[in-house]
Amino acid sequence: MEGAAILLFCLLFVHKSYAAELDTISDSSFLTDGDTLVSAAGIFELGFFKPGSSQNRYLGIWYKKISYKTVVWVANREHPVPDASRLELKITDQGILGLFSNSSMIWSCNTTTSRNVTAKLRDDGNLVLIDQQERVLWQSFDYPSDTFLPGMKIGRDYVRRKEWYLSSWKSSDDPAPGELNLGTDTLGYPEFKLRQGALVKYRKGPWRDKLFPWGSVLSKSLALTFRVDVIINENEVSFAYNIENSSILSRVTVNSSVHIDIWAWVDNARGWIPVLSVPSDPRDTYNVCGAYGTSSMDLFQQSCNCLDEKRFAPKNQKGWDARDWSGGCIRRTPLECEDGLEGFIKYSNVTLPDTENTWFNTSMTPEECHTKCLQNCSCMAYANPDDSQSICLLWFSDLLDIQAIGDSDIFVRMASSELDSQSISEKNQEGSNIKIILVVIIPGVLLIGLIIATWLCYAWRKQNPTKPAGGGKILNASKIQEEDMEQPIFSFSTITNATANFSPDNKLGEGGFGPVYKGMLEEGQEIAVKRLSKNSSQGHDEFKNEVIFISKLQHRNLVKILGCCIEGDEKLLVYEYMPNKSLDSFIFGTSHSKKQGAKSYLGQEKLKAHFLIGESVSTLSKELREDLFTCIKIHD
Repeated sequence: MEGAAILLFCLLFVHKSYAAELDTISDSSFLTDGDTLVSAAGIFELGFFKPGSSQNRYLGIWYKKISYKTVVWVANREHPVPDASRLELKITDQGILGLFSNSSMIWSCNTTTSRNVTAKLRDDGNLVLIDQQERVLWQSFDYPSDTFLPGMKIGRDYVRRKEWYLSSWKSSDDPAPGELNLGTDTLGYPEFKLRQGALVKYRKGPWRDKLFPWGSVLSKSLALTFRVDVIINENEVSFAYNIENSSILSRVTVNSSVHIDIWAWVDNARGWIPVLSVPSDPRDTYNVCGAYGTSSMDLFQQSCNCLDEKRFAPKNQKGWDARDWSGGCIRRTPLECEDGLEGFIKYSNVTLPDTENTWFNTSMTPEECHTKCLQNCSCMAYANPDDSQSICLLWFSDLLDIQAIGDSDIFVRMASSELDSQSISEKNQEGSNIKIILVVIIPGVLLIGLIIATWLCYAWRKQNPTKPAGGGKILNASKIQEEDMEQPIFSFSTITNATANFSPDNKLGEGGFGPVYKGMLEEGQEIAVKRLSKNSSQGHDEFKNEVIFISKLQHRNLVKILGCCIEGDEKLLVYEYMPNKSLDSFIFGTSHSKKQGAKSYLGQEKLKAHFLIGESVSTLSKELREDLFTCIKIHD
């Protein structure tokens, strides 16, 4: 019995004198001072250490093969152990992995399991507690410190109610959580945010699947290829990354100097090389330019501009001039949310705004996204944050922290008066282009077709003269006229009464051969009356014949002629009144009297060409040909 006690004492002495490297912690093997738990390939190591000049000890994980002890995880960050204390890491009878100091538990994995569990350190730096079926019961990756390693996650697990985020050390001597943390804003579409306490100091922008946020820099510097795993669903929102070339060691850290640092180990230099540190310049400072403001560098000094100086202006111009940009910018034309009267302006090559107050759908087309935002008066903008997927992201508040340097497009809601054909959404642009084509091409085709039809009809009538069948009521006309005319001849007094004696208020416009008036007959029918110029050299018979000829033309796009009036030197044409726009309004603009109207859709040269075609194939007088051109209906 006495020999057994001496043997046990000797074993303990040997164990304390010679550090052991374990590959597993179980109910029969545990970690004491000087011992370490090593991953299978010897990449990471777990043990007890003292940071900097501190006299306290902690349980942590560091790189084994690097001479400079780089700690990536600390268990008892908030529970330091005095140097003189005796430490043990073991599994209790209840299956709990715990850290004991002088037989008192000061830290545990905070999980209750059955017996027969073991703890292992994996080659990715993850300390896991597993059962006999190799199921993970607890892992250190669920409780990050200040280091983001390949394979770790940042985000939220809604099922297990866990949040993964990095928090800085208080100092190089104290690994307790500092006030700086790097986490995920999951109130809207997820993105990384660096906070100092509750204050946002920096953000990277919305997550993009398959794309590491700072991967372009690392790829150029170290030829690294990243694999990114983004999960966004009702159970989990998380971001993880891995490096295809696992021989290159890299890590992302947050430190108390309010920076995110990306490091890579370079063997030739025998040290960690800082690849990137953000924020790197004043433009990275969060929301320094306020709502709808963008940051830039002017003569090595930071300056702010409104997103679009044509449509936005500083909210506080005096403060803006004094380099106080906190007020941001406001719209020059407020939104009124009038149905169908608002649209979107496209801004390219930007970093998308803060996504805190956003809504998103991961299976919606750009067209559906456009409609969704337009239908909601509170929706200020929409975008697809990830070109590799069909994601609809909507903003429901002022746009904050926009960067003019980026690779994304955003469509910002604008009042109708602020829209233009070069900066609306793609769908609206396509629709606009189609409308312009229809307005330009279709009327032109109809015009040419109508002129040709007119000539063919006229030629046929010359070769096949027929006597018109009887028509409507004839007033103030001879018997011959009564036999030839199919359209009524209105009395001048009837037209005078209908147009309120040709009141200027009823004037619709004026062509080269006379004005056009709107009128209403006694039976309530609305009419349009063309009063030909009294200086016309056309005789009554010629005028009558041309009215007969026009009345023969039947086409859905031709305004119907109702009759005419011939009294003295007055010659009037009476048409049905069309409230919709006609071809002349598209060609000439809102008024025939404006010379610049001829420079509208068809262009001056094309307009001349159409009139020359009319001259060559028709014997109609200029007066009547003008009416033929200006009385074509545009059907919606």
